[in-house]
Amino acid sequence: MFKMNKSQLTRYYRVSLLALLLLALIAWAWIPGVSDFLHGSLAAFTTIDQHAVENFIRSYGTQAAVVSFFLMILQAIVAPLPAFVITFANASLFGAFWGGVLSWSSAMAGAALCFFIARILGRGAVEKLTGKTVLNHMDAFFERYGKHTILVCRLLPFVPFDPVSYAAGLTSIRFRHFFIATGIGQLPATIVYSWAGSLLTGGTFWFVTGLFVLFALSVAISVARSLYLEHQQKKS
Repeated sequence: MFKMNKSQLTRYYRVSLLALLLLALIAWAWIPGVSDFLHGSLAAFTTIDQHAVENFIRSYGTQAAVVSFFLMILQAIVAPLPAFVITFANASLFGAFWGGVLSWSSAMAGAALCFFIARILGRGAVEKLTGKTVLNHMDAFFERYGKHTILVCRLLPFVPFDPVSYAAGLTSIRFRHFFIATGIGQLPATIVYSWAGSLLTGGTFWFVTGLFVLFALSVAISVARSLYLEHQQKKS
């Protein structure tokens, strides 16, 4: 049985990924449903409005869960898009439990895709997707926390989800370890967002969102303070 070496395997994955990208572009150009999905999802995202995303997902009727799944994957590739809005929408549409399951599983699929995109295409492509500054920040996390970086970053609410996945793909970390740490690390946030999303109506959405932002800022300030004090101790 023929076995490919690492270089040949990487080349094979790269060709496969490029072929999938080409098929996606063809589908976007020639299949009206695909084009409508992309334009509609991006329009819903730009509003950063839970209800706009809800209405978009709901419009697909019995295929709503499938659409939500691919919506989460889309936002994973286009890193600046907010995933928490989809999680809120899922909880509102499908309930806290099933909405949480859908959000967790689709986020895992998106994270895996980002990981392999980075591993196959390399740093240059990742910098174009996430931005060089963001990726440099991720590098600092990996230098600081080593093998625990994935779990630590998933648990910190102010660390962006998708750039961590891309950055992990550029390291030597095994996919199995990345996948397990991501699954465990994102579970608390998914549970909280899904519970909150199932309760949100009208202006309550922005109220709770504001609370999450304040919480994230407080954690960020606390971590920054501890890092600063640690740095000062090392200097002295």
